[in-house]
Amino acid sequence: MTSAFLAILKRDLALASRAGGGGELALVFFLTIVVLVPFALGPDLNLLSRIGPAILWLGALLSMLIGLDRLFQGDEEDGSLDLIRASVLPLELAVLAKGLAHWLTTGLPLALAAPLLGLLVALPGEAMLPVAATLLVGTPALSFIGAGAAALTAGLRRGGLILPVLVAPLTVPVLIFGVSAANAALGGTIPFATPFLILCALSLAAIVVGTLAAAAALRHSA
Repeated sequence: MTSAFLAILKRDLALASRAGGGGELALVFFLTIVVLVPFALGPDLNLLSRIGPAILWLGALLSMLIGLDRLFQGDEEDGSLDLIRASVLPLELAVLAKGLAHWLTTGLPLALAAPLLGLLVALPGEAMLPVAATLLVGTPALSFIGAGAAALTAGLRRGGLILPVLVAPLTVPVLIFGVSAANAALGGTIPFATPFLILCALSLAAIVVGTLAAAAALRHSA
Protein backbone atom coordinates (compact mmCIF):
# COMPACT_ATOMS: atom_id res chain seq x y z
CA MET A 1 0.00 0.00 0.00
CA THR A 2 2.86 2.36 0.74
CA SER A 3 4.28 1.92 -2.75
CA ALA A 4 0.86 2.57 -4.32
CA PHE A 5 0.40 5.68 -2.19
CA LEU A 6 3.83 7.01 -3.18
CA ALA A 7 3.18 6.14 -6.84
CA ILE A 8 0.03 8.30 -6.91
CA LEU A 9 1.82 11.09 -5.07
CA LYS A 10 4.80 11.05 -7.46
CA ARG A 11 2.50 10.83 -10.49
CA ASP A 12 0.51 13.90 -9.44
CA LEU A 13 3.68 15.84 -8.64
CA ALA A 14 5.11 14.93 -12.05
CA LEU A 15 1.89 15.90 -13.83
CA ALA A 16 1.78 19.24 -12.02
CA SER A 17 5.36 20.04 -12.98
CA ARG A 18 4.82 18.98 -16.60
CA ALA A 19 1.60 20.88 -17.11
CA GLY A 20 3.14 24.14 -15.94
CA GLY A 21 -0.27 25.42 -14.88
CA GLY A 22 -0.47 24.26 -11.29
CA GLY A 23 1.72 25.77 -8.62
CA GLU A 24 3.41 28.20 -11.00
CA LEU A 25 0.14 29.74 -12.16
CA ALA A 26 -1.17 29.93 -8.58
CA LEU A 27 2.03 31.67 -7.47
CA VAL A 28 1.80 34.19 -10.32
CA PHE A 29 -1.86 34.87 -9.49
CA PHE A 30 -0.94 35.30 -5.81
CA LEU A 31 1.77 37.78 -6.76
CA THR A 32 -0.65 39.67 -9.02
CA ILE A 33 -3.23 40.10 -6.24
CA VAL A 34 -0.65 41.23 -3.69
CA VAL A 35 0.83 43.73 -6.18
CA LEU A 36 -2.47 45.19 -7.40
CA VAL A 37 -4.23 45.72 -4.07
CA PRO A 38 -1.70 48.28 -2.74
CA PHE A 39 -2.19 50.32 -5.92
CA ALA A 40 -5.94 50.30 -5.32
CA LEU A 41 -5.59 51.35 -1.67
CA GLY A 42 -3.21 54.21 -2.28
CA PRO A 43 -0.09 55.35 -0.40
CA ASP A 44 -1.43 54.85 3.17
CA LEU A 45 1.19 52.47 4.58
CA ASN A 46 -0.50 52.23 7.97
CA LEU A 47 -3.75 51.02 6.39
CA LEU A 48 -1.83 48.64 4.13
CA SER A 49 0.08 47.19 7.07
CA ARG A 50 -3.14 46.61 9.04
CA ILE A 51 -4.91 44.75 6.24
CA GLY A 52 -1.77 43.11 4.83
CA PRO A 53 -2.46 39.69 6.44
CA ALA A 54 -6.00 39.72 5.03
CA ILE A 55 -4.63 40.50 1.56
CA LEU A 56 -2.15 37.61 1.76
CA TRP A 57 -4.78 35.17 3.01
CA LEU A 58 -7.39 36.18 0.47
CA GLY A 59 -4.80 35.98 -2.30
CA ALA A 60 -3.77 32.50 -1.14
CA LEU A 61 -7.39 31.32 -1.06
CA LEU A 62 -8.17 32.56 -4.57
CA SER A 63 -4.86 31.26 -5.93
CA MET A 64 -5.49 27.74 -4.62
CA LEU A 65 -8.78 27.56 -6.52
CA ILE A 66 -6.84 27.66 -9.79
CA GLY A 67 -6.62 24.20 -11.30
CA LEU A 68 -8.51 22.61 -8.41
CA ASP A 69 -11.14 21.26 -10.80
CA ARG A 70 -8.45 19.15 -12.49
CA LEU A 71 -7.64 17.30 -9.24
CA PHE A 72 -9.94 14.40 -10.20
CA GLN A 73 -11.45 15.49 -13.50
CA GLY A 74 -8.37 14.63 -15.54
CA ASP A 75 -8.27 11.15 -14.02
CA GLU A 76 -11.97 10.75 -14.71
CA GLU A 77 -11.49 11.66 -18.36
CA ASP A 78 -8.51 9.39 -19.09
CA GLY A 79 -9.78 6.41 -17.09
CA SER A 80 -7.11 6.59 -14.38
CA LEU A 81 -9.77 7.05 -11.72
CA ASP A 82 -11.29 3.66 -12.56
CA LEU A 83 -7.87 2.05 -12.07
CA ILE A 84 -7.46 3.84 -8.74
CA ARG A 85 -10.87 2.61 -7.61
CA ALA A 86 -9.98 -0.96 -8.59
CA SER A 87 -6.52 -0.95 -6.97
CA VAL A 88 -5.67 -2.51 -3.61
CA LEU A 89 -5.05 0.94 -2.18
CA PRO A 90 -8.08 2.24 -0.23
CA LEU A 91 -9.70 5.15 -2.04
CA GLU A 92 -9.25 7.33 1.05
CA LEU A 93 -5.46 6.92 0.86
CA ALA A 94 -5.51 7.68 -2.87
CA VAL A 95 -7.43 10.90 -2.15
CA LEU A 96 -4.96 11.71 0.63
CA ALA A 97 -2.06 11.32 -1.81
CA LYS A 98 -3.72 13.55 -4.41
CA GLY A 99 -4.62 16.20 -1.84
CA LEU A 100 -1.07 16.15 -0.47
CA ALA A 101 0.33 16.56 -3.99
CA HIS A 102 -1.97 19.55 -4.55
CA TRP A 103 -0.76 21.18 -1.34
CA LEU A 104 2.91 20.51 -2.12
CA THR A 105 2.60 22.13 -5.55
CA THR A 106 0.27 24.99 -4.59
CA GLY A 107 -0.12 25.73 -0.89
CA LEU A 108 3.49 25.18 0.18
CA PRO A 109 4.99 27.54 -2.47
CA LEU A 110 2.46 30.24 -1.48
CA ALA A 111 3.42 29.93 2.19
CA LEU A 112 7.13 30.07 1.36
CA ALA A 113 6.61 33.16 -0.82
CA ALA A 114 4.59 34.99 1.85
CA PRO A 115 7.57 36.60 3.70
CA LEU A 116 8.85 38.12 0.45
CA LEU A 117 5.41 39.28 -0.67
CA GLY A 118 4.81 40.66 2.81
CA LEU A 119 7.18 43.48 1.87
CA LEU A 120 4.65 44.61 -0.74
CA VAL A 121 1.93 45.02 1.88
CA ALA A 122 4.18 46.79 4.40
CA LEU A 123 4.29 43.97 6.94
CA PRO A 124 6.80 44.62 9.74
CA GLY A 125 9.77 42.28 9.75
CA GLU A 126 8.85 40.55 13.02
CA ALA A 127 5.41 39.57 11.64
CA MET A 128 6.55 37.98 8.39
CA LEU A 129 7.50 34.56 9.73
CA PRO A 130 4.35 34.22 11.90
CA VAL A 131 2.16 35.20 8.93
CA ALA A 132 3.97 32.65 6.75
CA ALA A 133 3.45 30.06 9.50
CA THR A 134 -0.31 30.68 9.45
CA LEU A 135 -0.34 30.05 5.71
CA LEU A 136 1.83 26.96 6.14
CA VAL A 137 -0.57 25.30 8.58
CA GLY A 138 -3.77 26.73 7.09
CA THR A 139 -3.39 25.99 3.38
CA PRO A 140 -3.72 22.19 3.85
CA ALA A 141 -7.29 22.86 4.96
CA LEU A 142 -7.91 24.73 1.69
CA SER A 143 -6.48 21.85 -0.35
CA PHE A 144 -8.58 19.16 1.30
CA ILE A 145 -11.78 21.19 1.44
CA GLY A 146 -11.22 21.74 -2.25
CA ALA A 147 -10.57 18.03 -2.78
CA GLY A 148 -14.00 17.17 -1.38
CA ALA A 149 -15.68 19.67 -3.70
CA ALA A 150 -13.54 18.59 -6.67
CA ALA A 151 -14.64 14.98 -6.17
CA LEU A 152 -18.29 16.06 -6.29
CA THR A 153 -17.77 17.85 -9.61
CA ALA A 154 -15.35 15.35 -11.18
CA GLY A 155 -17.93 13.95 -13.58
CA LEU A 156 -19.37 17.31 -14.66
CA ARG A 157 -18.28 18.92 -17.90
CA ARG A 158 -18.40 22.43 -16.41
CA GLY A 159 -17.50 21.45 -12.87
CA GLY A 160 -14.82 24.13 -12.67
CA LEU A 161 -17.48 26.84 -12.86
CA ILE A 162 -19.39 25.74 -9.76
CA LEU A 163 -16.36 24.55 -7.77
CA PRO A 164 -15.51 28.00 -6.32
CA VAL A 165 -19.15 28.42 -5.26
CA LEU A 166 -18.93 25.15 -3.31
CA VAL A 167 -15.49 25.76 -1.82
CA ALA A 168 -15.66 29.45 -0.81
CA PRO A 169 -18.32 29.18 1.97
CA LEU A 170 -16.55 26.18 3.51
CA THR A 171 -13.26 28.05 3.76
CA VAL A 172 -14.67 30.96 5.79
CA PRO A 173 -13.60 29.54 9.22
CA VAL A 174 -10.08 28.91 7.91
CA LEU A 175 -9.93 32.45 6.54
CA ILE A 176 -11.21 33.96 9.80
CA PHE A 177 -8.73 32.19 12.08
CA GLY A 178 -5.88 32.52 9.59
CA VAL A 179 -6.30 36.30 9.45
CA SER A 180 -6.89 36.45 13.23
CA ALA A 181 -3.61 34.62 13.89
CA ALA A 182 -1.77 36.84 11.43
CA ASN A 183 -3.22 39.99 13.02
CA ALA A 184 -2.23 38.68 16.47
CA ALA A 185 1.34 38.50 15.19
CA LEU A 186 1.10 42.23 14.44
CA GLY A 187 0.33 42.95 18.10
CA GLY A 188 -3.39 42.30 18.40
CA THR A 189 -5.39 42.00 21.60
CA ILE A 190 -5.29 38.18 21.67
CA PRO A 191 -2.24 35.89 21.93
CA PHE A 192 -0.93 34.50 18.66
CA ALA A 193 -1.12 30.90 19.91
CA THR A 194 -4.90 30.89 20.39
CA PRO A 195 -6.08 31.40 16.77
CA PHE A 196 -2.98 29.61 15.46
CA LEU A 197 -3.81 26.40 17.33
CA ILE A 198 -7.45 26.62 16.22
CA LEU A 199 -6.18 27.00 12.65
CA CYS A 200 -4.05 23.86 13.09
CA ALA A 201 -7.10 22.00 14.39
CA LEU A 202 -9.17 23.17 11.41
CA SER A 203 -6.53 21.86 9.01
CA LEU A 204 -6.37 18.47 10.72
CA ALA A 205 -10.17 18.23 10.68
CA ALA A 206 -10.31 19.29 7.03
CA ILE A 207 -7.74 16.64 6.06
CA VAL A 208 -9.82 13.90 7.69
CA VAL A 209 -13.29 15.10 6.66
CA GLY A 210 -12.21 16.21 3.19
CA THR A 211 -10.51 12.89 2.49
CA LEU A 212 -13.52 10.84 3.62
CA ALA A 213 -15.99 13.09 1.79
CA ALA A 214 -13.99 13.00 -1.45
CA ALA A 215 -13.63 9.20 -1.31
CA ALA A 216 -17.37 8.79 -0.71
CA ALA A 217 -18.20 11.12 -3.61
CA LEU A 218 -15.86 9.24 -5.94
CA ARG A 219 -17.41 5.89 -4.96
CA HIS A 220 -20.90 7.26 -5.52
CA SER A 221 -19.98 8.54 -8.98
CA ALA A 222 -18.48 5.21 -10.07
